[in-house]
Amino acid sequence: MNIKIIDIPKITDPRGNLAVIEKDCIPYAIKRVYYLYDVPSDAYRGGHAHKEQLEFLIALSGSFEVVLDDGHSKQTVMLNKPNKGLLIPTGIWRELENFSSGAICLVLASDTFDEDDYIRDYNAFKLAKKP
Repeated sequence: MNIKIIDIPKITDPRGNLAVIEKDCIPYAIKRVYYLYDVPSDAYRGGHAHKEQLEFLIALSGSFEVVLDDGHSKQTVMLNKPNKGLLIPTGIWRELENFSSGAICLVLASDTFDEDDYIRDYNAFKLAKKP
C-alpha cells in the first residue's frame, strides 16, 4: 500500500509549537481544505475512495484511526500528533473511526469537490481492484 506518514516541519518555541505546511511538504498543490470535528466516538467517517484526488490527513487535536484498504489488504493507522500527516494516494478506500473526545481531523485535498471522483460503493471498489 502506497500510503505515507509525513513529518510536518515544526518550529519549537517555549510559547508553543508552530507546524508549517508549505512548498514541497506534500507532493501537490492544495485546492480544498476541510475538517471533521464533534464526531461521536462510535461513529465513522469516510467510507469511500478517490479516482484522482490525493488527501493529506492530520489530527490537529485528539486522535482517530484511519482504516485503509487497497482492495487486497487492510492497514490501520492511528493519527494523534499534529506534526504528522497521512498521505493517501488515489484508489485507496478509507474509513475514519474511534475518534477521541475533541478530535479534529484536517484534510488537505489535491482538488475541489467532484462527486464523480468518489467511489462510494465498497463492492464496486472491490470489483475495480480485481486483476
